[in-house]
Amino acid sequence: MPSLATLPPRKPGLAVMFPTLLSLGLGIVAGIPVVGKLQALGIVVSQKGRTFHPETIVVSKGETIVIVNDDSDLLHHAYVDSPTFSFDSGDQEPGSRTPVTFTQTGVFQVLCGIHPKMKLVVRVN
Repeated sequence: MPSLATLPPRKPGLAVMFPTLLSLGLGIVAGIPVVGKLQALGIVVSQKGRTFHPETIVVSKGETIVIVNDDSDLLHHAYVDSPTFSFDSGDQEPGSRTPVTFTQTGVFQVLCGIHPKMKLVVRVN
């Protein structure tokens, strides 16, 4: 019998992942957009209909949000330009997922370089 030191690390089983999968499945079945913290994915922010969904979020310093282009036919281009933090996604194709890790505290506005009315306010504690 191998010792515990030689056994490969175990991947999380279904029992560990069940609460996340259940929440995701119930949200989809109920027609509720699943926007929130999903294990290891960060906070998901959708870009759809030339709008960020949600339009305001609060995160902790060092936390990552994932901006998803949920429009089937539109490019987006998310960016933040502030004296303490900047980010530029480049052009985001439909279906693309762009992670952004907020390394500074403050209130930041994420804008779309293609659709100027799109705004997401991120408060970083």
